[in-house]
Amino acid sequence: MEIKEGPFLRQINSPDDLKKFDVEDLPQIANELREYIIDIVSKKGGHFGASLGVVELTVALHYVFNTPTDQLVWDVGHQAYGHKILTGRKNVFHTNRKYGGISGFPKRKESKYDAMGVGHSSTSISAALGMSVANRYKGNNDTQHIAVIGDGAMTAGLAFEGLNHGGVANTNMIVVLNDNCMSIDPNVGALKEYLTDISTSPTYNRVKDEVWNLLGKISKFGPNAQEIVARVENGIKHTLLKQSNYFESLNWRYFGPIDGHDAVHVAKVLQDMKDIPGPKILHCLTKKGKGYKPAEDGSTTTWHAPGLFNKDTGEIVKVIPKGPQAPNFQDVFGYTIIELAEKNDKIMGITPAMPTGCSLKYMMEAMPDRAFDVGIAEQHAVTFSAGLATQGLVPFCNIYSSFMQRAFDSVVHDVAIQNLHVVFCLDRGGLVGADGPTHHGAYDIAFMRCIPNMVVASPLNEEEMRNMMYTMQLDKNAAPYSLRYPRGAGVMPEWRKPMKEMKIGTGQRIRNGNDVAILTFGPIGNLATDACNTLEAEGISAAHYDMRFAKPIDEVMLHEVFTKFKKIITVEDGCIQGGIGSAILEFMGDHGYTSTVNRLGIPDRLVEHGSQAELYRECEYDAQAMVETAKKLMSKPARSMAG
Repeated sequence: MEIKEGPFLRQINSPDDLKKFDVEDLPQIANELREYIIDIVSKKGGHFGASLGVVELTVALHYVFNTPTDQLVWDVGHQAYGHKILTGRKNVFHTNRKYGGISGFPKRKESKYDAMGVGHSSTSISAALGMSVANRYKGNNDTQHIAVIGDGAMTAGLAFEGLNHGGVANTNMIVVLNDNCMSIDPNVGALKEYLTDISTSPTYNRVKDEVWNLLGKISKFGPNAQEIVARVENGIKHTLLKQSNYFESLNWRYFGPIDGHDAVHVAKVLQDMKDIPGPKILHCLTKKGKGYKPAEDGSTTTWHAPGLFNKDTGEIVKVIPKGPQAPNFQDVFGYTIIELAEKNDKIMGITPAMPTGCSLKYMMEAMPDRAFDVGIAEQHAVTFSAGLATQGLVPFCNIYSSFMQRAFDSVVHDVAIQNLHVVFCLDRGGLVGADGPTHHGAYDIAFMRCIPNMVVASPLNEEEMRNMMYTMQLDKNAAPYSLRYPRGAGVMPEWRKPMKEMKIGTGQRIRNGNDVAILTFGPIGNLATDACNTLEAEGISAAHYDMRFAKPIDEVMLHEVFTKFKKIITVEDGCIQGGIGSAILEFMGDHGYTSTVNRLGIPDRLVEHGSQAELYRECEYDAQAMVETAKKLMSKPARSMAG
């Protein structure tokens, strides 16, 4: 792929190359890096606004610090494209997020410059603190440790926990607070208001005596302390140093806010901060999409990951499909919860910072007093929902499957043990595609199935999903629920069917057959239709059963299956260990049946990124894999076996 490189960027393949330039060259390098990112993402897709917002900061960090010896930890990683390009991956950056290509996030096994693999929010401070403590323990007090975290990620409890510990750990560490008032959607909460107050205050408390008190008594500098103080004062000309400050109350020395798009000034400030021991915070004000006018002026949510677009006009490329299209499952949730809430005034909606991604935004617009974005705080979202449920309300708590992992204890302790009526809607269940292993929703079937009182369900299609949502909100069915569904579109263009109650714990036979039974859980079962048709054409009669519930499992239907079939295939878009296939094997063992059962699903390894279709094929649970498995079963004599 031919991408034009600027004259400076052409010479840079590592941070060592970057350091050969003068500090005054950094703005031009930043401009060329920004154009490079725009060129590639416009043609290949990927995350966009976040990386553009930290271009100058990225250049300054690698210019000042001796990476990878100095350890740079990015939070989430949406903003690390410039980092990847400057650290030896420029020539392969066009493969970003593609099957077999480089990851869209920092990844330890991909580069020595990726000090920590990331993908989930708010981990950087704790990780960098651990590195800093480890190096101090080993006697290495010279290595710098830098965590770059956004103001949105600061809303998570984990970020506070890291700050709280770091304030007393006395380690050599810098937290760079990248403040753009955004995560994917606009940031929310009291911390956002506090940071806004700091960044807009006309009064900066910059008393020379305070700086002297901060640095003058540090014996490390000896007779040069006053010179260091003067240098810091000159380098941080627009800096707010406040004793009565949230971060300083946690024993972090606070510098800022400064313009995060002034590469020269940022570099000078960082250079000065290197000489100050102990935990420090640099507050940088940035703008998502900086330097690309359509992204600056448009919706930051849209430009977070816009897909392909015309870099000259800013027009996002849209593929116009032929004929009526099925909706995304997230939109089925978003519109259905409003329908339910209009008739049931107990229903509330909760999401941790993903109102657009999970489509709760529709309810937030229609019923702002009944839908809540609680920030990047999954544990809080769950326990907040539990509190609502104790007062007789019915919270629908929508959390991506992979993010729900962060709140597992809250689900057990605050919801399940008390048997509270909370409906967990787990978006992005299964393999999600280009975001890769940090975002795959591989484990929720297994970890929800092991929790007492929890009902675990997944719909085959949009109609089933609506019926499940309707059923789960009824008072007579009060219990904790896990309703999981995948990323992407369903199969029913005409999906707004009248809702009706389902009997909990019942599946359905979709297709009769005589030779082999295919038991599926969730929308992956739609692929079984093609598999059954192919098998029929080849003389194999396959029955298809839609399980619908992994817990309680439909024992009546399973008795029918095991009585009739000696060759059985289970299919799920989740981990094989502990999933629906395991539940079916447990049933078989408990009731003394002897059949050959082959389980298809996500294998016991980390699955990398690629399109969902590519990953289903790789993991061998697409329609082709179902056909191949059935053929193998038919070629072998039946015996008691689990695979």
